[in-house]
Amino acid sequence: MGLRVGLLAISLIAAGCATGDDDERVGDTPPTTGTIPATSYSYGDPPVVGDAATPAATAVFDGIVEDLAVGGFTTSGLDELVAAGDARHAWLISDLLRFSADPGELDRLAAAFVELTGVDPSSDPTFSESPWKSITDHLIAWDVPAPPDYREMKAELFTLVDARWAPFFADTNADIDWRWISWGGVLIDDRPLGATEPCPSGCIPALDDPALTNAGDGDWYPDDAIVFGIIEGDDVVALPKHIMEVHEMVNMTIGGRRFGIPYCTLCGSAQAYVTDEVPDGVGVMVLRTSGLLSRSNKVMYELTTMSVFDTFTGAAVSGPLQDAGVVLDQVTVTVTTWGEWKAAHPDGRIVAEDGGIGRSYDLDPLGGRDDDGPIFPTGDVDPRLPAQEPVIGVITGDGSAVAFPADAARTTLADGEPVVAAGVELVDDGGGLRARRGDGVEIAAHEAFWFAWSQFHPDTELWDQA
Repeated sequence: MGLRVGLLAISLIAAGCATGDDDERVGDTPPTTGTIPATSYSYGDPPVVGDAATPAATAVFDGIVEDLAVGGFTTSGLDELVAAGDARHAWLISDLLRFSADPGELDRLAAAFVELTGVDPSSDPTFSESPWKSITDHLIAWDVPAPPDYREMKAELFTLVDARWAPFFADTNADIDWRWISWGGVLIDDRPLGATEPCPSGCIPALDDPALTNAGDGDWYPDDAIVFGIIEGDDVVALPKHIMEVHEMVNMTIGGRRFGIPYCTLCGSAQAYVTDEVPDGVGVMVLRTSGLLSRSNKVMYELTTMSVFDTFTGAAVSGPLQDAGVVLDQVTVTVTTWGEWKAAHPDGRIVAEDGGIGRSYDLDPLGGRDDDGPIFPTGDVDPRLPAQEPVIGVITGDGSAVAFPADAARTTLADGEPVVAAGVELVDDGGGLRARRGDGVEIAAHEAFWFAWSQFHPDTELWDQA
């Protein structure tokens, strides 16, 4: 790891570490320490971009990264990059901004963005708190193409922070939009299955095969606290939200099936993927958190094959599992309170208070970090709903997407009215919501913030309460 980028990475990771007994990371590090306001800001028209090869610019960026690796940042290299006059290189400005904390460098990089695009983003309300977020939001909203050799250039910079990301960037066939990939403020979790020791360098540590207790022994957890409920066969399991906020990934057996359960705190989405159906030659599938993000959604990967997965869809997008065409099946994750869930499922089980690893968990480890809107770049958001309104998302039998605003759906069901759209009906389950087809067959569903669901499913149908 380069001295300068390495020291910055260490300082940013430390800023987000938990204060618990293991001193592990509990979530992604925001790009600033302030509150980034929600905004209806318009990003305007995109800049004009070319399509010519720019080998000289590639060499210039290589030089910038080489300087960073030995502890320096040269404005002369940045001047050369700007002089090339290609707005596509604004993506490189965005990447450099993510790893910069020096006020002078931030100003120079922001000025370079203005020179390359002809757009001054300083009127964006998010700019004062995070120039990086504002500039990256502009680029995503404009859909500016990546410059030639972008994956290779990005790999040089990112692997200065964590060389273990190299296999992800090395896959030339990966179905990954590298423009959207950013650093989440933590390093990769590559501990083996069953590891309980702290991450040595600051990762979000998965919880493998947590201890479970009967619902009756779960009085330690407040009745009004949130759980994620999963049912497989006759097995009913509740995962407390505060434990999921610390680990963000659980690998466990429920109802005789093996599951990987990621929780993206940034997009309000817990999902349950079946991981025991694997291609020949692949052993036990182990899901882990990479430390990278894609438009504010966690990037998960499979440990034994180093295959990246689209966390939201369950599709392998790199590595051997992509080559094998793996798309993980999902089951419903129900979001409700512990009191309502255990009343509906008194014979169910809940993850033990210490997770089975002897750890103490703060009941609010993130302290409302995400209450005021997305803290990482998302680009523009479908205006039909507020960015962080929770929705129940469902993929129908024909592959189309439908979303139900969760609070409105609960209210409608409580009033005795049906909630139906696109041939999908929502039903109550212990205060949470499940989806089924018209013939009563259940369909996998999960809750997420609107910005996340709509960016992965831009053509989603939206249930109209009226």
